[in-house]
Amino acid sequence: MTTLPRRRRIRRTLGTAVAVAATVAATLTTSPPAYAANPVTPGNFTGHGFDQCLAPSQSAMDAWLRSSPFLAAGIYIAGDSRGCRSQPNLTPKWVGTQLRKGWRLLPITLGPQASCHPSFPRYSDDKVISPRPGANNGYPRARKQARHWANESVAEAKRLGIVKRSTLWYDLEGFDLGNTRCRESALAFLSAWTTRLHALDYVSGVYSSAGSGIKMLDDARVNRPDKFTLPDRIWIARWDGRANTSTDYIRDDGWRPGGRMKQYRGGHQETWGGVTINIDSNWLDLGRGSWTRPVAHCGGVDVDHRDYPALAPGTSDTARVKALQCLLKEAGAYRGRLHGDYNPRTRAAAGRWQADHGFATSTTWTRRHWMGLIAAGSRPVLKVGSASDDVRRLQRAINAATVGRGVRVTGRFTTPTRNALKAWQGRVGHTANGIAIARTWTALRRGTR
Repeated sequence: MTTLPRRRRIRRTLGTAVAVAATVAATLTTSPPAYAANPVTPGNFTGHGFDQCLAPSQSAMDAWLRSSPFLAAGIYIAGDSRGCRSQPNLTPKWVGTQLRKGWRLLPITLGPQASCHPSFPRYSDDKVISPRPGANNGYPRARKQARHWANESVAEAKRLGIVKRSTLWYDLEGFDLGNTRCRESALAFLSAWTTRLHALDYVSGVYSSAGSGIKMLDDARVNRPDKFTLPDRIWIARWDGRANTSTDYIRDDGWRPGGRMKQYRGGHQETWGGVTINIDSNWLDLGRGSWTRPVAHCGGVDVDHRDYPALAPGTSDTARVKALQCLLKEAGAYRGRLHGDYNPRTRAAAGRWQADHGFATSTTWTRRHWMGLIAAGSRPVLKVGSASDDVRRLQRAINAATVGRGVRVTGRFTTPTRNALKAWQGRVGHTANGIAIARTWTALRRGTR
């Protein structure tokens, strides 16, 4: 190779450095990866969830979204002890699609298990939690294993588009709680797992049986509060058939409010939308629960009512007229003042909206018109656990369709909203399952009562 003169070498080196710096700068200024817009999961949520060995196909997830009660799904993202090591459906696109459609995902790692568990190691190349106490009974090998798997789990979560502040769950299967080294090494492992997740800006969750791993954590919380770093959230395996977060194995005050979920039914087949999956059933009550920020309309006009009766010339219902004027204004159909007077200008705007949306023009604003105006917009799938301004639209529309005292308009899809929706679905000949789908929104827009 010919040797360049020193000055030329320096110029070439500087030129290369400038080019590299420019490339790095360009990389930093380009758009962030698509997954950066993914929401934290599961975040604040109260509702039904399921978990299964193999992440379902997209068509299966879509069918279950439209017809099942579930809105959260457990997915096994990491761990050598997983039953389903191969996850062909589990891609960044799959994760982003579920989150965008409203699913809450529960990323699970099933790595080293308690040393006294009779069924592990499951394969020839997976490990158990080291039971060697080490110096001062600190179980350094178990802690090192935990840090490794926390790093692995976070790396896989990031690859899949599961963003920071999401909860990552460690699956510690049930074991003999009376075996001291087995128990203490498991505690040390979970403590180090949580500490490392916190350092990486993820929330720590632990799944285990109520009578072993969860009891172990709760006893440590009460009896040795300064010795271990406890998980932020617990996932209790207690197959009592009760969709709640209670169990007699631990104290009522632990991880409450907002830190519990429970697997209340073990492996069984369920079919929704023609798709059968073998699942475990769960009830989640995490964070603030299903919650959404309040939304102001027209500078503070109240559009959230339990009833939306008809309006006719001469009406004295100022509050409902103001709501109508505001909603028409937001729809681009009214430009007048929000004074609560059902005057000719307001009636003319209402008539134009009626004509533009396939209704006969009338000076009376009926429940059907309220329904059509309120339900206009997107048509998301909503069910128990959903929380958004779309839920408020649904609650208002159902209240408009129903004569009598409707549900509170909160933006949170809870049991009263489900029951009100089911009642309306039954009246209009839809499947009365309490789930809003595209067909629901279409019928509401048409004022179907």
